[in-house]
Amino acid sequence: MQIAMIGLGRMGGNMVRRLLNGGHEVVVWNRDYSKCEELAKVGAVPAKNIEDLSRLLKKPRAAWVMLPSGDVTEQMIAKLGDMFESGDVVIDGGNSYYKDDVRRSQLLTKKGIQYLDCGTSGGVWGVERGYCLMIGGNKEAVARIDPVFKTLAPGVGEIVPTPGRKGGSAEQGYLHCGPSGAGHFVKMIHNGIEYGIMQAYAEGFDILKNANGASPSRDVVYDMKLEDIAELWRRGSVVGSWLLDLTAMALQEDNKLARYTGFVQDSGEGRWTVLAAVETATPAEVLTSSLYTRFRSRQEHTFAEKMLSAMREKFGGHVEVKAKGS
Repeated sequence: MQIAMIGLGRMGGNMVRRLLNGGHEVVVWNRDYSKCEELAKVGAVPAKNIEDLSRLLKKPRAAWVMLPSGDVTEQMIAKLGDMFESGDVVIDGGNSYYKDDVRRSQLLTKKGIQYLDCGTSGGVWGVERGYCLMIGGNKEAVARIDPVFKTLAPGVGEIVPTPGRKGGSAEQGYLHCGPSGAGHFVKMIHNGIEYGIMQAYAEGFDILKNANGASPSRDVVYDMKLEDIAELWRRGSVVGSWLLDLTAMALQEDNKLARYTGFVQDSGEGRWTVLAAVETATPAEVLTSSLYTRFRSRQEHTFAEKMLSAMREKFGGHVEVKAKGS
């Protein structure tokens, strides 16, 4: 099918490539037009501006917004709302706050425009591995965009099936989670959990690092290779995961993580997850603690925080503050 992609950054550009490889027609726009020209070489249709993009799309139109959360996304969706017509679909695939989705959906529905929120996970690896898609909004609109979701998602055969399940799109890597806001709510909790898992790995490797060498509390001297331990745990261990794969990759490149300062950003979803826990009176000690550790990392740095920076760069291309001389 035909769809527009607005925003060709680390994820948007790769999503266009995966869609093109799946046989879709993709109209693209980015503030930096050179990215449109780059994708035009592999089959995308470049648009000079949003007005041009709107004209290039066949009615009923569909546009996927893949921009940073906040004002940039808010302004783009408002602009599309002014240009699109009844029957058109706008999809926000970024990391927006779910309450913003509810408000936007209500505004666009008054114009007959359908709005979907789609939490998207997969980072810079999604072009090859596929993207996990968490979708909220009107089920008829979800059904219409299904060919796009199916192409972007990992698909059957790329993931290990769960015994006893009878099928469904969740096994293909995408799911209609509920009405407007549900997709980004699920993605918000997904990222909150991610904070906690990353923190557990980071603290564990920090203990291993600090256990190396002589210690007055031990009679033995350890010289454990962190990169070998990470590689070991990838094979048959119950703590194996894609994040551990990326951890092993980072340690293999530099087991001291010297080029990272340990300054760790938070992208918003962790804060919103903790806020949702407060609003629902749900205990969330690990997720809350991992968020506050990121705040603390901007004042003092440990090896654990360097490990967090390394993982963020590996899965999402997130660039933290670099160590001097790196």
